[in-house]
Amino acid sequence: MARSSYVFTSESVSEGHPDKVADRISDTVVDAFLGADPEARVACETMVTTQRIILAGEVRAGQLDNTKEQNEAFTKSIVAALEPKVRAAVKDIGYAQAGFHWQSADYACYLHPQSADIAQGVDAAANKDEGAGDQGIMFGHACSETPEMMPATLQYSHNILKRLAEARHSGERPELEPDAKSQVTLRYENGKPVHVEQIVVSHQHKPRLGAVEYSSEAMRALIEPYVLSVFPDGLVSKATKWHVNPTGRFEIGGPDGDAGLTGRKIIVDTYGGAAPHGGGAFSGKDPTKVDRSAAYACRYLAKNVVAAGLAQRCTIQISYAIGVAAPTSFYVDLHGADSIDPEKLEKILPELIGGATPRAIRTHLRLNRPIYARSAAYGHFGRQPDNEGGFSWERDDLVAELKRLS
Repeated sequence: MARSSYVFTSESVSEGHPDKVADRISDTVVDAFLGADPEARVACETMVTTQRIILAGEVRAGQLDNTKEQNEAFTKSIVAALEPKVRAAVKDIGYAQAGFHWQSADYACYLHPQSADIAQGVDAAANKDEGAGDQGIMFGHACSETPEMMPATLQYSHNILKRLAEARHSGERPELEPDAKSQVTLRYENGKPVHVEQIVVSHQHKPRLGAVEYSSEAMRALIEPYVLSVFPDGLVSKATKWHVNPTGRFEIGGPDGDAGLTGRKIIVDTYGGAAPHGGGAFSGKDPTKVDRSAAYACRYLAKNVVAAGLAQRCTIQISYAIGVAAPTSFYVDLHGADSIDPEKLEKILPELIGGATPRAIRTHLRLNRPIYARSAAYGHFGRQPDNEGGFSWERDDLVAELKRLS
């Protein structure tokens, strides 16, 4: 039986964290290819380090009857236009430092056409639906802890860094630099968050300016009003322990302080450790990869279950075999709720998205669009759907149908 009283922690990292810089660049590449061809295939890995940006991976056009020469020409045309997009992404994050500068960092791109062998058994053909691009398991989760239907520890950790980023980008807090991490520890009673036990924020800052010394105490005084603004009244108290830049100075950060790689922050990207996640990362992958699209579909379905009032918490698992369209399993956990039999939902939910095949998921959520760079930081879930189609998996448009069917 699940515990009702406990202490739990989640962390987040900012858009300027080295791994998130890499994720942003990889998803900028995905958007560039999908903008040119909605059926393009992309698997892009990025590494960033001191004054260096390196891209690698496989790409190709979506047309099945393309010749090798056509795929190579398509790849070269998009790759040739990538560098200014990548540099613009780094500039938007805010990196103009001697150790990592959007304009002067060395840039190398090793993207190349995907092997035709990889597509065998995966792409749609006349006699079958499109198969999954790989075997694997994916999870989705939703809960009633926050308005976003996300675990509170993670949502507050994200919100802290988003609020500080807003202050940095607006010029309100010019002392702040892009790299940052946060961590929130909550005490739960009867399954509900009742108190913030500890807050951890490590935030990169500019070098000492004149008489200003960016000590841990000075940094806490600087960021505390922004941090407090993200919590509901009464959740933070005098008993809450704060750790702000606990090592002291944090001047050297970002890719200059630590190399960044695509896909190393999957707990930050998903549910903060409060729910399972699959083994695959999201960023850098086009939506034919079920690591990404099926995880989005599971979140979409779980969120609608909770929004429909069928459970306070819902976790969904789905699995696939490479080259096979239909899921090999579909599992629903309502965490003790008895308003509906989970087995009934296991039959209903896949059918609400066309059987949960890779093609059906992409069609239902309209994923073949350049909407991914915006998802690279502050979590892929708990976000607001936007007018361009981003975060379509956060819609709650199945609620009425679920209530009717249940």
